[in-house]
Amino acid sequence: MTDKIRVMIVDDSAFMRMVLKDIIDSQPDMKVVGFASDGLEAVEKALELKPDVITMDVEMPRLNGIEALKLIMRKFPTRIIMVSSLTEEGASITIEALRNGAVDFVTKPYGSISMSFRQVAQELLEKIRQAMEIDPKKLLFKPVLVKPSQQKVPSVSGKIVVIGASTGGPRSLDMIIPQLPKNFPAPILIVQHMPAGFTKSLAMRLNSMSELTVKEAEDGEEVKPGHVYVAPGDFHLGIKNDNGILKLFLDRSDKINNVRPSIDFTLDKVAEIYKSKTVAVILTGMGRDGTKGAFKVKFLGGKVIAESQETCVVFGMPKSVIEEGYADFVLPAHKIPEKLVELV
Repeated sequence: MTDKIRVMIVDDSAFMRMVLKDIIDSQPDMKVVGFASDGLEAVEKALELKPDVITMDVEMPRLNGIEALKLIMRKFPTRIIMVSSLTEEGASITIEALRNGAVDFVTKPYGSISMSFRQVAQELLEKIRQAMEIDPKKLLFKPVLVKPSQQKVPSVSGKIVVIGASTGGPRSLDMIIPQLPKNFPAPILIVQHMPAGFTKSLAMRLNSMSELTVKEAEDGEEVKPGHVYVAPGDFHLGIKNDNGILKLFLDRSDKINNVRPSIDFTLDKVAEIYKSKTVAVILTGMGRDGTKGAFKVKFLGGKVIAESQETCVVFGMPKSVIEEGYADFVLPAHKIPEKLVELV
């Protein structure tokens, strides 16, 4: 039998520590090797125990989850899964954590001291197992970024860019969206696998860093060049021609590839309208979402960019697109802005 996954639990609630221990220790391939009740203790214990995976509460006394994460990643890169509340502040901190090396996150359904956390037990266990596929050193990649003013952009274009991402996406998006110039002539749709509430914080964060306008997509709004629209969590994002005006629409139909929003859904709808003027970008993430959509873009004459393994936290979705032969370009995330400027 292979060695068990060694998990450390960080939470200021003794009850939550007990619940999490019960959930994790019930699995034959996992064991809890230690606890911490605040961020400072978490840093000490992480260095002492060197666990495979850490579950990290976001809001804690003395040192919060994000600060503890930064210290741990600096001293001993570790796979860390954030355990976040659904509050706006909790969502914002979680996005910050993902940008600073957290592998993924799970949300507490009704606050920290609640048996209802068992509702998301399966999701947590799945993410612990998935985390083991990730090299912790990959979480530390710091690219040299190109300033937007150094890039040349044509003044007029009828193209559109669709960017799809999953695990590790927020960090790759940081390397792309803020590096695009303010006169970028195409609209950009982002489909990031993420629950409702967190996509708004992601959009706000990118908007604060970018020369482009970044916002969470709204049903029925007109698509404009130089604007970036993030698919809201739990909604597929599409585009339609409404009497000559191209508008976004949100859709609550069944999950595709077990996710909603789905990259395949958006690429399918966009390629139908834009055809050869579609540019698809498939970033880091597990699974194959985006592969069928990339095929449709390629079939209709558009271009497909896949993030290279060099900057992917998880080389799953891009690898699938590359292996199927749909990628026109395979690039590290920090080289993608330059290519987008060239293509639009």
